[in-house]
Amino acid sequence: MAGNGSAGRVLATGLALAAAGWALRGVPAALGGRAEGARLERIRRSPRFRDGAFRNPVPGAVVPPGTWPGLLGALALERDGRHPPAPVPLVTSPVTGPSADGLSVVWYGHATTMVEIEGRRVLLDPVWSDRCSPVPWAGPRRLHPPPVPLAGLPAVDAIVISHDHYDHLDMATVRALTAAQTAPFLVPLGIGAHLERWGVPPSRVVELDWEEEARVAGLRFAATAARHFSGRSLVRDRTLWGSWVVAGEARRVFYAGDSGYFDGYAAIGATHGPFDLTLMPVGAYSPSWPDVHMTPEEAVAAHLDLGGELLLPVHWATFALAFHPWAEPIDRLWREAKACGVRLAVPRPGDRVDVDDVPSPDPWWELFGG
Repeated sequence: MAGNGSAGRVLATGLALAAAGWALRGVPAALGGRAEGARLERIRRSPRFRDGAFRNPVPGAVVPPGTWPGLLGALALERDGRHPPAPVPLVTSPVTGPSADGLSVVWYGHATTMVEIEGRRVLLDPVWSDRCSPVPWAGPRRLHPPPVPLAGLPAVDAIVISHDHYDHLDMATVRALTAAQTAPFLVPLGIGAHLERWGVPPSRVVELDWEEEARVAGLRFAATAARHFSGRSLVRDRTLWGSWVVAGEARRVFYAGDSGYFDGYAAIGATHGPFDLTLMPVGAYSPSWPDVHMTPEEAVAAHLDLGGELLLPVHWATFALAFHPWAEPIDRLWREAKACGVRLAVPRPGDRVDVDDVPSPDPWWELFGG
């Protein structure tokens, strides 16, 4: 009998280990690659890289390590209105050829947007997976489905990544875009190692340090500063984060990625602006991490620093990544934009906004639990 009990425990342990291995089988690939060789040497030459890690332009703490267990536990609870009580309304915008001299944008949710500028299409931080996580069965889940399937996207001319956090860089989406599209990926330093591990050919990877530029499809792309951090595991800040300027002959767009507010926005505006459109993150802020995600009021201030004309908010309504109610960011942004005289566009996920013909904002979120 004792022998049978021992054999049972061994079998149970074996089954548990097998189940854990099956559940975690995709994690090593999702963590991405590590910079080596010439890529690593280029990272080490960056003015941003010191003592083995990239550094912010101004000092700023991230979430204190000791607070992570409590924060993650609280985020797992559905409370305080962090999830909409009714389905978020989605729009399927028709696929049309972008205007040769126009500027429009489609917001697909969270930070994923398609900028149509002077006849070219630029896809920013594409994430189509159900969760922003290294595994498909855990982690923050979408509050609404993607408004269009990934296979339904038109051909794009460039794919831009701001940094390597899971809600901005998704392995499954990258692999699908690599197979379905031919556009290059423009990324901050180090992120090319992730992409190449996931099957992106090196010829389709353009890595830039801050204030470096590349021309793709007749557009000028400039990597610019942000106040944030990076990492897909406990090892942090081995890849660079950043914001992006996308400029045509006459139209200019600024995408902030993730960032806390800092005085660098005025310098970016002076060098690269003014901007017809800014895409500014407004959600996932907290007193626990004030330096890495700006508040809605700070997003307005940064937009003004940049010399922005139209502000379109991103980084809200799709993943519950902080403790505030799901629609609080847009309510606060709405009030601040009115107080500061800032033009605002707040599309439903999937809707196209023509920057030259923006209707008065419709507070649609108030009808769906805002």
